[in-house]
Amino acid sequence: MNMEQLSATLAAIASPQRMLILAELQGGRVHVSELARRVGMSRALLYMHLAKLEASGFITTSLELSPEGTALKHVALAPFSLNVTIDTIAEAVAHATVANQQGETP
Repeated sequence: MNMEQLSATLAAIASPQRMLILAELQGGRVHVSELARRVGMSRALLYMHLAKLEASGFITTSLELSPEGTALKHVALAPFSLNVTIDTIAEAVAHATVANQQGETP
């Protein structure tokens, strides 16, 4: 994992609201409106947080049709494990340093 990926991953879960969302999803897949109610935030704000979590691979979303024919967006946890050690950080920094020395984007 390079430094930018590590930073984005850590930023995605650094928010108390996003940690609350992840904890709520531990119980299983849920519809966006229900999740917004459970975590006490507007759907617009929830969608902003969900976008960050999905981009970092912590959740998945899917659209399904209700019996009435309306599209419903569901959210579920993606399998993940995050173990950050000093070695993880040092490796990411080393990758960035080598890329900078070679004139590449890290």
